[in-house]
Amino acid sequence: MRQEESLFVNRIGSNITLVVLVVLCWSPVAQLKGPSTTHAQDTVSVSLPGDIILGGLFPVHEKGDGAPCGPKVYNRGVQRLEAMLYAIDRVNNDTNILPGITLGVHILDTCSRDTYALNQSLQFVRASLNNLDTSVFECSDTSSPQLRKNASSGPVFGVIGGSYSSVSLQVANLLRLFHIPQISPASTAKTLSDKSRFDLFARTVPPDTFQSVALVDIIKNFNWSYVSTIHSEGSYGEYGIEAFHKEATERHVCIAAAEKVPSAADDKVFDSIISKLQKKPNARGVVLFTRAEDARGILQAAKRAKLTQQFHWIASDGWGKQQKLLEGLEEIAEGAITVELQSEIIEDFDRYMMQLTPRTNQRNPWFAEYWEDTFNCALTQVSTGLDAPDINASAIQNEGKIKQTCDKSLRLSEKVGYEQESKTQFVVDAVYAFAYALHNLHNDRCNTQSDQTTEQQKHQHSESVWYRKPIDSKSQACPEMASYDGKDFYNNYLLNVSFIDLAGSEVKFDRQGDGLARYDILNYQRLENSSGYHYKVIGKWFNSLQLNSQTVVWNKAADQPTSACSLPCEVGMIKKQQGDTCCWICDSCESYEYVFDDFTCKDCGPGLWPYPDKLSCFPLDIEYMRWNSLFALIPMAIALLGIALTIIVIVLFAKNHDTPLVRASGRELSYTLLFGILVCYCNTFALVAKPTIVSCVLQRFGIGVGFSIIYSALLTKTNRISRIFHSASKSAQRLKYISPQSQVVITASLIAIQILITMIWMVVEPPGTRFYYPDRTEVILKCKIQDMSFLFSQLYNMILITICTVYAIKTRKIPENFNESKFIGFTMYTTCIIWLAFVPIYFGTGNSYEIQITTLCISISLSASVALVCLYSPKVYILVFHPDKNVRKLTMNSTVYRRSAAAGAQGPPTSSGYSRTQAPGIPLPTAGTAGTTATSSDRPSQNSPRPGLDLDLDQSQTNIVHRGSTSKNSDPDSEECDNIEPSCIRVKD
Repeated sequence: MRQEESLFVNRIGSNITLVVLVVLCWSPVAQLKGPSTTHAQDTVSVSLPGDIILGGLFPVHEKGDGAPCGPKVYNRGVQRLEAMLYAIDRVNNDTNILPGITLGVHILDTCSRDTYALNQSLQFVRASLNNLDTSVFECSDTSSPQLRKNASSGPVFGVIGGSYSSVSLQVANLLRLFHIPQISPASTAKTLSDKSRFDLFARTVPPDTFQSVALVDIIKNFNWSYVSTIHSEGSYGEYGIEAFHKEATERHVCIAAAEKVPSAADDKVFDSIISKLQKKPNARGVVLFTRAEDARGILQAAKRAKLTQQFHWIASDGWGKQQKLLEGLEEIAEGAITVELQSEIIEDFDRYMMQLTPRTNQRNPWFAEYWEDTFNCALTQVSTGLDAPDINASAIQNEGKIKQTCDKSLRLSEKVGYEQESKTQFVVDAVYAFAYALHNLHNDRCNTQSDQTTEQQKHQHSESVWYRKPIDSKSQACPEMASYDGKDFYNNYLLNVSFIDLAGSEVKFDRQGDGLARYDILNYQRLENSSGYHYKVIGKWFNSLQLNSQTVVWNKAADQPTSACSLPCEVGMIKKQQGDTCCWICDSCESYEYVFDDFTCKDCGPGLWPYPDKLSCFPLDIEYMRWNSLFALIPMAIALLGIALTIIVIVLFAKNHDTPLVRASGRELSYTLLFGILVCYCNTFALVAKPTIVSCVLQRFGIGVGFSIIYSALLTKTNRISRIFHSASKSAQRLKYISPQSQVVITASLIAIQILITMIWMVVEPPGTRFYYPDRTEVILKCKIQDMSFLFSQLYNMILITICTVYAIKTRKIPENFNESKFIGFTMYTTCIIWLAFVPIYFGTGNSYEIQITTLCISISLSASVALVCLYSPKVYILVFHPDKNVRKLTMNSTVYRRSAAAGAQGPPTSSGYSRTQAPGIPLPTAGTAGTTATSSDRPSQNSPRPGLDLDLDQSQTNIVHRGSTSKNSDPDSEECDNIEPSCIRVKD
C-alpha cells in the first residue's frame, strides 16, 4: 500500500511539473489577451489586496453534468466563503494581531470537483512564480522594491480549503511542491494525516478515524450487530468507510452489504443500491459515509421504493445537520442519527450575514446567485449594481418559468431559511490560525515588540468590524517575513499555534496537523404540534460517547429497533456459526456444562454444577451419612441394643465368673467371643461417621478384626470338640493344645492373620477419603476403599466361617450334654445365610451410599446378634432365671445313658475294653467291668442337667476319672480332669 501511494505521489509530481511548464509558457500570453477573458467561469474569483495574501478554495457551485460546474449555487460553500471574508475583516481590524499588516485574499470556486479544483489551484502557483525575487533588485534610493498594494493578487502565502477531502488531496499534492501551507476547515479523510505525503497540510477538524469510532459507538449503544454501509466514491467516503469497517470488525459488528456510490451516479444507481439493501432484511441499520448530494440521492431512491419496513439511517458529517438536503424527504429521513463536528454558533457572523445584500456585497461575485437561490427571485442589473450585462441572463428563468424580481427589502433571516453552516467556526479558526502564526513569525523576524502577551492573544478579540480596513502605504511586513520558507513556517509556527476562538473553543493542532475531535450526535425529529422537522442534539462524543437514548425518535417505530442477523441466544445456549460472522443458530449446552464463550460449552467437571445463568460453576454439596438420617438411626439403634445386651452378658459372666456354668463355657474364649461381638456392634458408628482418615482406618480394622475375633474363637471351640470326641475312640493318650491357655494362643494366632492381612491392605491401598460421583448431580464422600478390595479383605473371615460351619456339621451328633456345638452350628448356618444375602445386596446398592452403608451395618449387627443370641441365651437363661441349676453334676442325662449303657452291654467290647454308644465317638464303660459299676446319685434328680442344656466340655471333664483308678471316688472338684482324655471317663448311672 505504501509503495502504491509513493508511486501515486511521484506520478502526481510529474504531472504537476508538466503543468507548471505549461503555466510558465502560458502566463505571458494570458497577459497579452487582457481582460477580455475575465468573464470566463474559471477566472471568476474573490481578490482583495493585502500585504500577505491567503488563498481560498470553496465549493461555491455544485458539480455539473458534462461540465465542471453546475448552474446551482451551493449554500454551504457560499457561507464558508463569506466566513473567510468575515474572519479576514476581523483580523485586519484587530490591533492585537499583525498590527500594521493587512491580509488579502484570493478565493476560487472548486465546484465540488477535485480535478477542477486542481486546475484552479494553478492560479496560486502562477502568482508565486510571477513573484520575482526582489532581493537582487535595488531602487535609486537604495531601498528594496515593494509590491503594489492595489494589485489584484500577489504571491499566496497559504491556502484555506478545500472542503471535500478529494479536493484537498489533489491540491495538497500541488501546493507542497511550492512550499505553500494549507489549512482545511472540512476535509476529514484519514490519509491526509500522513505527513510523508501531505507534509504541509493541516486542518481545524479531526480525521475521519475518530468519526468512524463515534459511529461504531452509536451502533454498539443500540446493541446492533448487523448493518449495511453506503459510501461515496472518493477519498472522503472510501477512507472513512475503510476506518469504519476496521473499527466495526474489531468490535464484532458485521457488515451485511457494503455499497459504493459512483461519482457520476444517477437514479438507477441509487435504486439498485436500495434494492441490494432490501436483500438483507435483518440489517435495518444503514451507515452513510457519503457526500451530501449522494445522501439525498439515497433518500430519494428509498422514497421511490416505497419501503414497507423503513431503514434507520446513521450518517456521517457529510449529511450532518443540513436542512436543504432533506427538503421533500422529511418522512424518509425521520429518525436519522447523524454525526456533526461540534461547533458553536458565532452570533456575530449571523449579524454579518443578515446585513449583507447584493448591492453592499460587491466583493463576492457569486453572492447574487446565492441571493436569488435563497429567495427564489431574480435580480435586475440595477439592483445588483454590477456592470456585467449577462450575469443574470441565465438566472431569470427557472425551468421555463419567469421569476419575480427580488424586493430590495429582503434580508437573510431564519424566517427565510437561513441557518449558520456548521463548518463556519472551522473556517474562521483556519483564518485565525494563519493570522496568529504570521503574528509570531513577524515578532521573530521583524524585531517588533508585541504590546500584548501571548495569553492576551489567546483570549482577547477585537470588536466586530465588517468593513475592509484601508491599506496603509507603508507595511510593517519585513523582507525576512515575506521570504520565509513556507515549510519552515508550517513546522515552526503553524503547528504550534494554540488559541481560544470566537466561540470560546480551544484551537490547536497535533503533530499530524489534525484538529481536536469533538462531535455532536443529532437526531432528525418532527417538531411537537407541528409538521416541521429539526435536528435535536441527543449526545456528544469526545474520546467516548455520551448519548441519551431516551430522547431518540425512530422512524415509524415506537421502541428501539433491532438490527441483527440473529437474535442473542438465551441463557445456557451457544452460537453455531452460519454464513456471516453475525449469523448463527443457537444450541443448548448440556445440563452439566457452562457457556465458556459465545461458541463453546465446557464441562464443569466432577463435583461442580453450572449456575442458573450458565456462566460459571459452583461446587456441589458434599454428601455423606448424617447422624440424624433415618438410614443412620436404624442401624445405630440396632447397634446400641446389641452393645447393651453384650455388656449385660459380660457383666453376668463377670459376676458368675467362678460358677460351674461359666467355667464350663470356657471363660477365656467366651470373653474373647463377647469382645468380638462388641467390636462388630461398634463398627456401625465408624461406618455411619463422616469419612475421615481415622474413621476409614477404624472401618478397615473393625470389620475384618471384629469378625475374625468371633469366628476364630468359634473355630477354636468347634475344633476342640471335634478333636476330643473323634479321638476318644482311637486312643487313650491325652490330646495336646486343648488347655485354655492353648485355646487362647490359637485364637490369637488366627486373629493375627487377619490383622496382618489388614496391614498389608493398608500399605497396598493407603487409607483416606475420596469423592464418588454416581451421577453428575451428586458428590459422595467415601472412604478410599474399593468395593472389591473390601470383599477380598473379608475372604479370610469367609474361610473361618466356612471351616466353623464344617466343624459344626461334624459335631452335630454329640450327646446332649455336649450340645453347644448344635448352637454353634445354628449360628454358623444363620451367618452363612446372612453373608450370602449381604454380598449381592451390598454390591447391588452401590449407587445409593445410604442404603449400602445401612445394609452393611445391619448385616454386621445381625451376624453379631446371631452369635450373641444363639450361644449365650441358654446360659443367660440359667444365670438369670435358674441359678439353682448352676452347680457341678457328676452325671450325664440318665435316660440317654441308661439306654446307651444297655446298648453297650450287648455290643462287643472294643479294643480298649469299652463298648460304643449309638452316638459315635462317645466312649462308654462296659457293664461287667470291675470297679466301674454305676451307682445311683444321692442328690435329687431335679438337680441333674435337663436335656438340651448347653454345658461345655469343661463341665463333663469333672465327670471323668482315669479308667485305671481304684474304686475310691475322686474329688469331683479336682483339677486333674480339666481336659477330656479318652482314658479319663466315669459315668454315673
